[in-house]
Amino acid sequence: MSRRNKLEKFADNLTYKHVYESFEFGDPVLTRTEIEKVKMAGLWHKLQFCNSHPILLELACGKGEYTLDLARRYPNKNFIGVDVKGARIWKGATIARTEKLSNVAFLRTRIEQIELFFAREEVSEIWITFPDPFPKEGKENRRLTSPPFLEKYQTLLKKGGVVHLKTDSDLLYKYSLKSVENFPNAQIYQSNSNIYAGELPNPDLDILTYYEKQHLEDGRTIKYLKFGFDAPGQ
Repeated sequence: MSRRNKLEKFADNLTYKHVYESFEFGDPVLTRTEIEKVKMAGLWHKLQFCNSHPILLELACGKGEYTLDLARRYPNKNFIGVDVKGARIWKGATIARTEKLSNVAFLRTRIEQIELFFAREEVSEIWITFPDPFPKEGKENRRLTSPPFLEKYQTLLKKGGVVHLKTDSDLLYKYSLKSVENFPNAQIYQSNSNIYAGELPNPDLDILTYYEKQHLEDGRTIKYLKFGFDAPGQ
């Protein structure tokens, strides 16, 4: 992708009312269009979706393939794709606008500061689809199922809310199992080391992203983990 092409997409993002961007790390203020500065924590229902339907996040959403497909399937739920790459978000945001999917929004930010943009117990479900497994030693805390992130999810999720992890990485899958098992109040509801070996453990796992199609062509197995917390974060 050329530099000019990226700049055009960044400019488009600043015209979309369903795209929010964080430009200063640690600042809870988001940019929506070139002229709007908003704090969205606790206000997604009111300011973006204009309803009280459950809010689901897709973290490391890339081009938003999962976000879009889930939104098409569940018009009575709201979906927010989160990623740090503006050019990737542009793809999903453009499709959402073209299809007039009013239950879709996108948030461009580093996931390390996700708690700045959502209130306690504002989220009903989280999907993590094919995130970077950060295989190098010393990078464990950057994995999206490491304890620092689990603390954030516990705070954001409503009581009874769940997290879904879908990955092709053996390392990340095994790490996530141990991380959740060792985290206070966390509970594993489902784990599957090869979701296509039998009946899908969750019907929404049939959504195939661009990367998953590549992984399957390479002969990799796809893993799934579903977990939650006994009580919301204190």
